[in-house]
Amino acid sequence: MTENLDCFKAYDVRGRIPDQLNEDIAHRIGRAYAAVIQPGTVVVGHDIRLTSESIKQALIDGLRTQGVSVQDIGLCGTEEIYFATAHLGVGGGIVVTASHNPKDYNGMKFVREGSRPTSGDSGLADIRVLAERNQFVPAASRGGYEAVDTRAAYVAHLLSYVDASALAPLKIVCTAGNGGAGAVIDALEPHLPFTFIKVHHEPDGEFPNGVPNPLLVENRAVTAERVIAEGADLGIAWDGDFDRCFFFDSSGHFIEGYYIVGLLAEAFLSRLGPQKIVHDPRLTWNTQDIARTGGGEPVLSKTGHAFIKERMREVDAVYGGEMSAHHYFRDFAYCDSGMIPWLLIAGLISQTKQPLSELVAARESAFPCSGEINRQVADPAALLAAVEARYGEQAVSIEKLDGLGMEFADWRFNLRMSNTEPVVRLNVETRGDQPLMEAKTEELLSLIDA
Repeated sequence: MTENLDCFKAYDVRGRIPDQLNEDIAHRIGRAYAAVIQPGTVVVGHDIRLTSESIKQALIDGLRTQGVSVQDIGLCGTEEIYFATAHLGVGGGIVVTASHNPKDYNGMKFVREGSRPTSGDSGLADIRVLAERNQFVPAASRGGYEAVDTRAAYVAHLLSYVDASALAPLKIVCTAGNGGAGAVIDALEPHLPFTFIKVHHEPDGEFPNGVPNPLLVENRAVTAERVIAEGADLGIAWDGDFDRCFFFDSSGHFIEGYYIVGLLAEAFLSRLGPQKIVHDPRLTWNTQDIARTGGGEPVLSKTGHAFIKERMREVDAVYGGEMSAHHYFRDFAYCDSGMIPWLLIAGLISQTKQPLSELVAARESAFPCSGEINRQVADPAALLAAVEARYGEQAVSIEKLDGLGMEFADWRFNLRMSNTEPVVRLNVETRGDQPLMEAKTEELLSLIDA
């Protein structure tokens, strides 16, 4: 009898422990991944959540039962699996993590050889079918197991993105949120001229300070206040598996990820000349303007880490960015990193001798945005239809690559259903008109909340 496994999402696995995800399901996922991907050898790691080690061990047992050998890098961030898969030249990689989901959740993110993504369109749907069916023939021989350490090689790669000798002695507040980022900061620290003020630094799966997700407004104060108190040059905060990083300027002001995308795109274009820049559909005008002004080409992609990576590979983009603070780099196997962006931003501050606030001020003024606003709704599909009916006749263009995107002469919005959570996400931007942005945001929220 086939069991429905609703922990499978659009491009990864997320589910509540133990009813949606448990050791039995993890074992089945391991066997199914082995059968579909046929990787030969897989690198596996886990985040700081209390259930991650046991879920990982069940996953490993499933992989080995199907004849796949496992290299285990232990406690790590998601991007360390991406790095290790490419660095070790193995056939795939899996990290056990639930990222920013509630503390009673866990999950997995998958790649195949070369850290190529595995999404619903590229193997994940097939893995789900086999895991749900749970009918496997064991391999003739059990796969091997080896504990490996790739941290030093990973740190060396991170440092290759900056010239440490040219960096200014910045004071940086870094907030790990009791996730995994702190250990990497500790490994980088001896190689950099920075003074780190460490907040909620130690990994702790109990999340004594809440599950870290600085995309939520209520989670930003701890970093912002510490930046002001310490007179720091900037603040950085991460989610639990640190594949996203978030920035605060020297006044404690939160910098929307949208403007960081533009800043990094501009940096790559100025250094490398015409290049393709991949971006998501939520907020677009600033990135498109920077890419075209810099002689590059903006390329639209569906939202989500697997989709961005696939699109970057298709067009050989040097950089891809999502306004939700995922940043992707061609030289990092086209994968996302929460460490490379802040190193690059620190390098820009050092090079230009301008504070972060000045680096983004013109772009914040040119394209003011709402930031991402989440709302729980009973029927997201009906809501999107109602919003389209309300604004359709006025729109200059309508785009449905990812949710509903509607563009007007001087403002635009995107409203989409989350790939991983039961919410809709709203983003609004204008051309240089802050009051209009605020008014249209309130107008849309009134319709959503009705």
